[in-house]
Parts: sequence; structure tokens; C-alpha cells
Amino acid sequence: MTEPAVNLAAALASFDDIYSPRIVARMNDYDVRVAHAKGEHVWHVHEQTDEFFLVLDGRFDIALRDAGGERTVSLGPGEIFVVPRGTEHKPSSPGGAILMFEPSGTSTTGDRHQGEIPAYVDSTTGRDL
Repeated sequence: MTEPAVNLAAALASFDDIYSPRIVARMNDYDVRVAHAKGEHVWHVHEQTDEFFLVLDGRFDIALRDAGGERTVSLGPGEIFVVPRGTEHKPSSPGGAILMFEPSGTSTTGDRHQGEIPAYVDSTTGRDL
């Protein structure tokens, strides 16, 4: 059986929630997710997996904490970044859209997080489109 093609612009237009990723495809044991981003996420860490981000629209910043200290990576459309497993990070954005590759079942707020989760951040393992 062949799955239909997915138009990412149409997928993003189908919902407005921010930091609430929708699963647009599955590949092996991975989800391909898209999300709207605006405001600050929460500091969190994925102990067992790297996290891949591709910026589709707008700007997307990722603050990182590791043995070397704290730094921020700023991304624009068409740019990618991989957060290494075990690295604390906190995404933020003035507004944009992202695509992520993550193992199925990966929580958007990590294996552990710091502080309260803002009401607009959906702590989920992804929602079907």
C-alpha cells in the first residue's frame, strides 16, 4: 500500500497550536513531526536520543547547556541543527515552523525538564495530523 504525499504547508495550515507537534509521517521507528513555534519552550533533556530540527519558516533558537557552558544556536528557514542526546536545551522562537525527526514515543518535554511547563507547551509524544 502506498501512502499519499504530505504537503507540509497544508499540514501546518491545518492547526494553530504552538509547540504541539503533529506527526506527518512515520519511518522505521521514527516520527516526522511538524510544529508551530512561538515563545519559549521549557529546559529539557532527551537522555537516549538526539533531536533533529529543520526550520521551515521564521526563526528558531535553541539554547543549550553542556559541559562547555550555555550557548544559543539561531536558525532560519532551511537550516538544521541536531541537539545531541543528553544535552539540556530550551527552544524559543519569535514565530516560525519546524520539522523534527524523533524516535516514536519521544516526549516533547524530554525525559526530564526544569520548571513548570507553560500552558501553551503540549507535553506529548506527538499527535496524528
